[in-house]
Amino acid sequence: MLTSGNNSSHPPFFILLGIPGLEKAQFWIAFPFCAMYAMALVGNITILHVIRTDHTLHEPMYLFLAMLAFSDLVLSSSTLPKMLGIFWFDSCEIEYHACLTQVFFIHTFSSVESGILMAMALDRYVAICFPLHHSTILSTSAVTKLGIAVMVRGVLWVSPFCFMVTWKPFCSNRIIPQSYCEHMAILKLVCADTRANRIYGLVVAFSVGGFDIIIIAVSYIMILQTVLRLPSGDARLKAFGTCASHICVILALYIPALFTFLSHRFGHHVPRAVHVMLANIYLLVPPMLNPIIYGVKTKQIRDRVVNTFCQKVP
Repeated sequence: MLTSGNNSSHPPFFILLGIPGLEKAQFWIAFPFCAMYAMALVGNITILHVIRTDHTLHEPMYLFLAMLAFSDLVLSSSTLPKMLGIFWFDSCEIEYHACLTQVFFIHTFSSVESGILMAMALDRYVAICFPLHHSTILSTSAVTKLGIAVMVRGVLWVSPFCFMVTWKPFCSNRIIPQSYCEHMAILKLVCADTRANRIYGLVVAFSVGGFDIIIIAVSYIMILQTVLRLPSGDARLKAFGTCASHICVILALYIPALFTFLSHRFGHHVPRAVHVMLANIYLLVPPMLNPIIYGVKTKQIRDRVVNTFCQKVP
């Protein structure tokens, strides 16, 4: 049965279940989620403030880091407030257009985050393999254009998700068995052929994620070859240390994302609670970890943060 409305076949709202199978534990699960969100907010806002106010940090690596921090803020803020409302106040209804807006922001900024990590890998490649030409190749103008290109790519690839869904009639079922609106979850509520939508989703995933992963992998293979040829052990150790933090951030994003992507399409035997928890972690953990990893590993940012807090302490 199709839903009926004001000249529209879409329902006025959907119902988000949170974490199916863990309904009684959701109230308590919300506390660590809230703590992670608070850490993500404080950490990423601190990173943005430090880079904005310290002109010595207006270099490619830090500008990309500022872009990553902004993307993390949008990605976590597009899901966590509603998620906490579900867990604490049983606020499970989400208006149809609000749901599509959440889909847009989640997928767009997931793409943006992937693109920024790819750009950061390129930056490390140029910095280590061509140190004398780094400032020429990755000028402020080039970094800005690369950031804009990553953002435009995300918007152009993801926008059709929302438009294609609006053309489809929905069944009477309004229940989305997870904590936030996601493209594949909404498609399962459509009472029509969704093969075009699913194929387009696969094309986007492999075009965006596949391209970024290939560039990242090639960049780090070239970096590894260059680092192993360095005559100084200290120089090799420093280069490995810098790359290790980047690789940790990359793995924290791609491993849960890959599991979520595959389980939606092929993981019919994966417990629903496991799938939803990993999907939540995918949107929560990277925004929390990124400022911690870069704040601890990057001496300039660490010193600037310490100096800022020391000045405020009487």
